[in-house]
Amino acid sequence: MTSTAHDVALSRFSLEDFAEQDRMAAWHDLYGRLVLKADIAPLPDHPLHADVTVRMLPGLSITSASMSAFRYERGAELLADGNDGLVLVVSSHGAKMVQCGREVTWSAGDGLLISSADPVTMVSPVPAKILCLHVPRPFLAPLVGNVDCALMRPVVRSTEALKLLVSYVGALQQDYALAAPELQHHVTVHVHDLIALALGATRDAAALANGRGIPAARLRAIKADIVDHLNHGTLTIAAVARRHALSPRQVQRMFEGDGITFSQFVLRRRLARAHRLLVDPRRADRPVSAVAFEVGFSDLSYFNRAFRRQYGATPSDVRESARRVPVTGTPSKAHEGHSIRTPARRNGVCRPE
Repeated sequence: MTSTAHDVALSRFSLEDFAEQDRMAAWHDLYGRLVLKADIAPLPDHPLHADVTVRMLPGLSITSASMSAFRYERGAELLADGNDGLVLVVSSHGAKMVQCGREVTWSAGDGLLISSADPVTMVSPVPAKILCLHVPRPFLAPLVGNVDCALMRPVVRSTEALKLLVSYVGALQQDYALAAPELQHHVTVHVHDLIALALGATRDAAALANGRGIPAARLRAIKADIVDHLNHGTLTIAAVARRHALSPRQVQRMFEGDGITFSQFVLRRRLARAHRLLVDPRRADRPVSAVAFEVGFSDLSYFNRAFRRQYGATPSDVRESARRVPVTGTPSKAHEGHSIRTPARRNGVCRPE
């Protein structure tokens, strides 16, 4: 499935969309040879599985994949595309990479920078989740200085910039509202900043990142943390600040810089989640009070007042209106097809064409 909105391309490849007898051919020929321009094969004695999502922004593409154990190889004969981009790879279970005569086995959660311009082999010995951040060399090289020295040097998972980077990208994928070109630009710049810091940014680049990429990543990580704890009645700014090793005042200032207060953000997210639950036909029999308590409200009267201010209707009215709306079917897998968008930019392992 592929969608494109405001210059953001979203592509997905899943073997679940293919009949079982066609999956090996789709994995090797369609996704491997046609899309990746590489040889990719599952390791023996592992069930075949692959679910890959690619998000393309100007100057950045983000590939997230859940795959069975595999061997990926892009030899010299497949490098004719002239792509010299850089790819930061993070694996949930570690892997082995071979490039430019160097062999590196890095641990779970570590990052490794590779070049798209040179032959590369990657072996993931167990099923893993892979994150690949593809950046054109001209965007990253000035931020790092001698970027070639950073190639094939693992970045340990405890590196603060890498932790923020993974958290930031993960939050983007959960809440991917990037319709505005200005927002796309900011996200790309923030990711470039964090990659550079993880690899070893120049002094000027580090100063820029500390003024833009780091605060943005921390705020998004805090917002994701809040969303994960919405159902906790004890969700407080002090608890959130403690989890992120910040003071409550620092957290307050981050939200103020975003034009909202901590309390307003929590309230809006709780109300939005309540609205989704109320219009969900699978939860039509749940009392409104149960929905309110599930999203973290302890006072039903306050919930009803806040909900009506936000949506101009009571929770019961919203639920009743949803019941009267006819349910439309969702596309079947057959109608979803096996479409794969192959964007023009190619930036290395795990990348779309």
